[in-house]
Amino acid sequence: MNGKNNPKKSPIERRKFLQMLGTAAAGGSILLVAGGLASRINRAEAGLYWQIDPAKCTQCGRCETHCVLNVSAVKCIHANRVCGYCDLCGGYYRSNVKELNTAAENLLCPTGAIQRKFVEDPYFEYTIDESLCNGCAKCVKGCTSFGNGSLYLQIKRDLCLDCNECKIALVCPADAISRVPLDVAYKLKDE
Repeated sequence: MNGKNNPKKSPIERRKFLQMLGTAAAGGSILLVAGGLASRINRAEAGLYWQIDPAKCTQCGRCETHCVLNVSAVKCIHANRVCGYCDLCGGYYRSNVKELNTAAENLLCPTGAIQRKFVEDPYFEYTIDESLCNGCAKCVKGCTSFGNGSLYLQIKRDLCLDCNECKIALVCPADAISRVPLDVAYKLKDE
């Protein structure tokens, strides 16, 4: 036969076509991954960081449970200028306490991160021990519900891994977490 009707020639060309297609798909995948990494680097170079908008936060508790770190990078922040320094603090005490004392069963914070110091009757100074805070938002919810809202949550820059896609932001029901430039990071609650 003359070779034009050779049955072996067609599968070889098909095989070459499939190899070229596989090579193109692999190359495209590499470019896609490289583009994603470049995009992440560009965001970091642009100075964009994950932050919580205190005005949108609903204190859902997901900051504690969904951060990729063992102890969340989200911490309670105390807006001192807003605080009333009350003896009966809604962020410090559980609601309906029988006795107004610092027994563990009366306190709202499960880790003891909120410290209070007597100033003068009836005022107390409240501080947050960030090393104990787990970002559960119980104190923030209590302060917002029964106080003036001087406690709020924020992502701490020195702790955050700055994940490409923040796991907390993915599950935040209020869409309160977004990337912001460094100059507006740490949105404060001073009003």
